[in-house]
Amino acid sequence: MQNIRTDLALEAHEMSKKNAQINEQLDGVEAIVTEHGHITMTKVKITNENGSKKLGKAIGNYITIEAPDLKYDTDEYERVCKIVAEEIEKMAPLQDNSLTLVVGLGNRDITPDALGTEVISKLMVTRHIKNNIAGFEKINEVCAVVPGVLGTTGIETLEIIKGIVQRVKPSLIIAVDALAAADIRRISTTIQISDTGIQPGAGVGNNREGLNKESLGVKVIAIGVPTVIDASTISKVEIPEELAPLMVTTKDIDLVIERMAKTVANGINMALHKGWSLMEIESFLG
Repeated sequence: MQNIRTDLALEAHEMSKKNAQINEQLDGVEAIVTEHGHITMTKVKITNENGSKKLGKAIGNYITIEAPDLKYDTDEYERVCKIVAEEIEKMAPLQDNSLTLVVGLGNRDITPDALGTEVISKLMVTRHIKNNIAGFEKINEVCAVVPGVLGTTGIETLEIIKGIVQRVKPSLIIAVDALAAADIRRISTTIQISDTGIQPGAGVGNNREGLNKESLGVKVIAIGVPTVIDASTISKVEIPEELAPLMVTTKDIDLVIERMAKTVANGINMALHKGWSLMEIESFLG
């Protein structure tokens, strides 16, 4: 049987249901689907080791937001930003004056892997101005980092983040990275949010040691956007072993990264800076 690669819990759940025996229950997995206009939100909850094994995902909650018109529809973009903010707040309610560290994973020089770095460039970072500029005393502190990739830094991402955590002591970490999907239609339309942490490099098949509460001592919310698909998933021709894994993407990946990074960043901005409207945030960022 073909081993279909996906980082999306939604797709793993779909494939598990498809492969299950008739009337077989997926013990340890719960899924709820809700519609918000043209936007579909699926909540997959893995409750035990059996569910974790079946889906190949850690125990926890996975929210998948699918918005087919996100690239071109301004109203849909604003709705998705709001949904992302709401789901972050549900997963990690923040106290006033808390500090959040946002980590932008990936390689800025490879477009399908540049999502995390682009999100950081659109983030409302406030730790350095909170106590230095009048009117900002009551906002939450946000700091951000782009740790780069092992091939250019020579340092594991986890090592870098551990050092920063020990120094700034955040209450929450939000890590953003590119993912891989099994369905090419999800590349420009889908955002996954989970409370289980993240594997840096997941989207391009180069997993590093995980960023999660167990490794960092701080709750980690992972936000991922599928930007690539394994060529073997969509090809009827067997991919030569020396080329595997061969990852492919859409021809408009530059537009995809730009819009998805802006959506994810402003969802985070709205969650961390309560009381700021999307218009105010965008005006502040210029």
